[in-house]
Amino acid sequence: MDQVKQAGREVETETKKGLRELDGHDLGDDIANAGDEVKKDLGNLGDDLRREGREAGRELDEELHEGTDTPR
Repeated sequence: MDQVKQAGREVETETKKGLRELDGHDLGDDIANAGDEVKKDLGNLGDDLRREGREAGRELDEELHEGTDTPR
């Protein structure tokens, strides 16, 4: 699911860049494009951190319950 969200963010960012170029190019376009890139990168970072946290939690859970009959 995270990969789908990341791909969607990439398409959104590239679409906005393309639409901004329709009326010419100016400094405001560069600033807006930079802001979109930052937003996309932060969203992707959040997805990555969430995924790593889930994986670490699963590993910890497995270690805690290793060799026991305790349900997870």
